[in-house]
Amino acid sequence: MQKEMEREASFHPEIELIVKNAHLSPEKQIDQIHELLDEKIDLLIACPDEAKPITPIIDETYKKGTPVILVDRNILSDNYSAFIGASNYKIGVEAGEYATAILKGKGNVIEIGGLDTGSSADIGRHTGFLDFVKSHPGIKYVKRLNEDWDNTKKLAEQQLTEELRKTNNLNLIFCQNDRIGLGAYQVCKNLGIEKKIFIIGIDGLPGRNGGIEMVENGLLKATILYPTGGKEAIQTALNILNHKPYHKNSELLTTVIDSSNVRIMRMQNEKVLAQEEDIDKRQKKIEEQIAISKNQSNIIITISITLALALIFGGILFYYLQENKKITKKLELQKQQISDQRNQLIELVEKVNEANTAKFNFFTNISHELRTPLTLIMGPLEDALASPKLHFTIKNNLDFIHRNALRLLRLINQLMDFRKIEQNKMSLQASENNITDFVNEITSSFRGLAYKKSISFNVTSKAKDLKLWFDVTMLDKVLFNLLSNAFKFTAENGAINVTVSKSVNGNTAIIKIEDTGIGMTQKDVDHAFDLFYQGHSSTFKGTGLGLSLSKELITLHHGVINVSSQKMKGTTFEIILPIGNDHLQPNEIISEKPELITTYEDIKIYTTDMEPLELQKEAIAVNKENSILIIEDNSDLRAFLDKRLGMEYEIYMAENSDKGKLMAFDIVPDLIISDIILPGQNGIQLTETLKQDIRTSHIPIILLTAKGSMEEQIKGIRSKADAFIVKPFNLEYLEETVKNLLKNRMMLREHYTSELPIENRSNSSSKIDRKFINAFTSIVENNISNEEFSVDDICKEIGISKVQLYRKVKALIGYNVNDYILNVRMQKARYLLKDLQLSISDVSFKVGFSSQAYFSTVFKSRFSVTPSEYRERKKV
Repeated sequence: MQKEMEREASFHPEIELIVKNAHLSPEKQIDQIHELLDEKIDLLIACPDEAKPITPIIDETYKKGTPVILVDRNILSDNYSAFIGASNYKIGVEAGEYATAILKGKGNVIEIGGLDTGSSADIGRHTGFLDFVKSHPGIKYVKRLNEDWDNTKKLAEQQLTEELRKTNNLNLIFCQNDRIGLGAYQVCKNLGIEKKIFIIGIDGLPGRNGGIEMVENGLLKATILYPTGGKEAIQTALNILNHKPYHKNSELLTTVIDSSNVRIMRMQNEKVLAQEEDIDKRQKKIEEQIAISKNQSNIIITISITLALALIFGGILFYYLQENKKITKKLELQKQQISDQRNQLIELVEKVNEANTAKFNFFTNISHELRTPLTLIMGPLEDALASPKLHFTIKNNLDFIHRNALRLLRLINQLMDFRKIEQNKMSLQASENNITDFVNEITSSFRGLAYKKSISFNVTSKAKDLKLWFDVTMLDKVLFNLLSNAFKFTAENGAINVTVSKSVNGNTAIIKIEDTGIGMTQKDVDHAFDLFYQGHSSTFKGTGLGLSLSKELITLHHGVINVSSQKMKGTTFEIILPIGNDHLQPNEIISEKPELITTYEDIKIYTTDMEPLELQKEAIAVNKENSILIIEDNSDLRAFLDKRLGMEYEIYMAENSDKGKLMAFDIVPDLIISDIILPGQNGIQLTETLKQDIRTSHIPIILLTAKGSMEEQIKGIRSKADAFIVKPFNLEYLEETVKNLLKNRMMLREHYTSELPIENRSNSSSKIDRKFINAFTSIVENNISNEEFSVDDICKEIGISKVQLYRKVKALIGYNVNDYILNVRMQKARYLLKDLQLSISDVSFKVGFSSQAYFSTVFKSRFSVTPSEYRERKKV
């Protein structure tokens, strides 16, 4: 468990894992928890030795606000954040069920436990076993023995020996763990009855003298696998600290290990242990490389300074040499002119030849040249990102750089591979490998992504030991590309299935990758493998290189790749490769078998687009009066704009035009920023729709685009967009544009309210807004005398919701609807009070007040005089 925790924590340099061992002493464990709390830890992971003594300190820790995760064993209260472990009661039931099965429902059993009878594990296992056995009358539960098999083994063996001699016809011994089971076997062997009595243990640990080895060697009849939960504990801790969802009670699965499955379990454990050892070695190697990289950086800096000084002195020397050459050139000018003409002719011929060569080599060279600065960017960048002291605002920016550097690296790699194929420099280096193992190796890199996106990811092999001749460095690019596309286009809670099978005639192997993603139109399917082709209907835009390169690599294998798809139902890619090596040329076969290793670079460059970039934000107490809706299909750009503008404005985000349109109608933001190239309606069409709708016609809209032509800008302005900004744009310019548009909207609002509420000017920048204001004020003025008149009546007349009415009126005239209605009534009342023929009671009735007293109270609160005093002043 501890090794699992340490290994999982090593993948998260931002956390520090402190481990303490109480050696089965509850008192020492309590002291250690106090020590950790004094160190101001952020989260406590505890494995209680005994439930009762540990419960108070866990309760105290949890109530003080420190999250607590319990692993393996529980306490006697619910005051904890999460529990991770197997159900000891179910383990006891499984042991009872297995014992009943092998005894065929009849026999005598005893139970052996340790001295820790107060632990939740001991209680659960004992209760589960006893409950199940009691439900079968044929099974007689003789008794339970309790002794310390770790420290007083001889005493424990003596106690068991005496019991075995007293009890006749004993058929089975149930042991609380495998160590006790080993001791019980040795006692039975000493008495010569080891073959007459079945022994069941619990833990199922791998390695020497572990439960798996004892079952395989026949010492135990069976053992119940008890998972450790170390990895899950660290993952749950990270979710709690990062305020992500987690389960309070996570029950780990168990199983019975006996002669029927022990060999498989041993092999799986050996493979897992080998992989864990390999991970440890790789981690040490990475640390060594980081240290080497730091030393190299220092050397490079020293060399750079030395070169800079050399260049300075060289420049000075060069200047004086040039002055000397000028004097010499004046004397040899005529001779030099003839020589220059001849040299120019020679250089011209050389340049023509170089141009022809450069034409073919440029593509390859520029790609190689780009990889060097990219390596120098990504090395220090990843070094910086690994620092636990990095401020999150800097880390956010570095994350953006890192993701886009990986995108550029993937594009360069694909371009270089295509260049090699075009020049016939990429040759097949095939070796015989197990295709099932190879596919499992590649797909394992996507398990974490599938978990994060809640995607059902299944890998099935219908041919377990299928050998195939292929180039591992080529086929892994194909599989990585197809799998990354499947995950990119499959939404959460979708499914991706990978199947390896053999054709009916047995001549070919088939690798099938199926997803339940958004699918493709028939046009996209027909052109899927065309170079630089981009589908027009998908949410994600690529370069059009990946599928075309995949087809070329499969062609080099003398195979075929097919695609079938239905819009909104999913896509299936099928790779068909010939079995055997008769189809290969001698130069396409290599004798040495390469290792099937999935590189860090392969995983990162193919999954960087799919994982959402999580940005941390600094909590700033700002009164955010204005809201902005950002409609952009690029998740990184959305996150970046949210980070930059979110400190001053309330930000809402949508990834496509359909969702953006619904959000605009629902929340009625103060301003909209939209990309032009969007899934569904483009930005120009969306702008026209919003500007023609009475609910959103007043909202300023900024259009972003990568197309900077004058024609595109004219289209944007014709769609009634308020601003048009070309990518890449200056952020300060965008911020000032937002401020300016909101300021203009404020000035327009003041225009509408300059003579509020009687005079309504019509010099609006929008006919739809003028129409709305005219309709709104007309409805209010026509219902002044109606005391039952309300906001609901206005909504019915105009045909919009309450929320939309409040926001639109607030945006255009800066008033609450109810305040506006009351102001109109008071203005009307002032006008009517000038008519001496109307009584104050008549005036109150005409402006919608049934009570004269209430009317007088409201009038005085507005104008600081009563209606009678106001009328008297007007007479004078």
